[in-house]
Amino acid sequence: MTRPGVRYALLAALLFGASTPVAKGLLTGVSPPVLAGLLYLGSGTGLSVLWLLRRGVRRASEAGLARRDLPWLLGAIGFGGVLAPLFLLGGLTSTPASAASLLLNLEGVFTALLAWFVFRENVDWRVALGMGAIVAGGALLAWEGRLEWGGLRGPLAIAAACICWAIDNNLTQKVSASDPIQIAALKGGVAGSVNLALGLLLTGAAPSAPRAAAALVLGFFGYGLSLVFFVLALRNLGSARTGAYFSTAPFVGAVLSIILWREPVTRPLVAAGILMAVGVWLHLRERHQHAHTHDPLTHSHAHHHDLHHQPHTHVHTHTPLTHTHPHYPDIHHRHGHE
Repeated sequence: MTRPGVRYALLAALLFGASTPVAKGLLTGVSPPVLAGLLYLGSGTGLSVLWLLRRGVRRASEAGLARRDLPWLLGAIGFGGVLAPLFLLGGLTSTPASAASLLLNLEGVFTALLAWFVFRENVDWRVALGMGAIVAGGALLAWEGRLEWGGLRGPLAIAAACICWAIDNNLTQKVSASDPIQIAALKGGVAGSVNLALGLLLTGAAPSAPRAAAALVLGFFGYGLSLVFFVLALRNLGSARTGAYFSTAPFVGAVLSIILWREPVTRPLVAAGILMAVGVWLHLRERHQHAHTHDPLTHSHAHHHDLHHQPHTHVHTHTPLTHTHPHYPDIHHRHGHE
């Protein structure tokens, strides 16, 4: 079975992970909330320009957002772009870095749990064990050899932020058949505005023009294009599997930090790499196949009919069909499992 979704998810992780050590070099003289706002704003602005340019030069090959998508998208933006930054900033003010870094790994866990138990994505032992190995690798990377909580309120707020991002991921999967650039532009624009407003409100300090411009450009690639690939992965893999592959991003950032900033190669880094490699391998070994029924479905998304047709989009109806083949919980396979 071809797996374009896996490539999209790992590419999203690569872009996002690579942006972290580069962003580290921009932190001088810029507060983290302001920098986060600029990164997201660069994502939203750059993708909006790209979306407008693409519409102007040729017929769109992706389906635009429809009215039925709005509740899901507004929910995703509300949880991921508004509530999550508020919880995160509130938690970081009273939580030591050692605990905060570990707690942020909960996003992948919560994404998978919601996908499996609320949105009814299928799971087998390979996927669950692989998810556990990847998350354990991320936790090992974040481990600083000590753990300070600074009270319970801060960690609970960070966990709430992770839950909000997990809800965001699962709701975004519901609209992933639509144009990923349009989706990512809207999410980046809102998240950028919220984070930047909060950052300026808390610190009152704006960065220099060159530093701000660099953050906007980095945000377009590391956050914007990464989110486009993330949405494409959601379309093909579902939320839990996409979240698992994307959780490898910290390892990418750690490796690039070694190259850029001459940081040492540590035993936890090697162990984390092994755990994440095992987790990805377990996911790639998944073989989910059984007789299943497709209910009638009318929707619009990018597709092609055969080798003689270019990818295009139009509203079409899938008739009822029962068959057997390997599949993921993609936009055509959201059926239940006994």
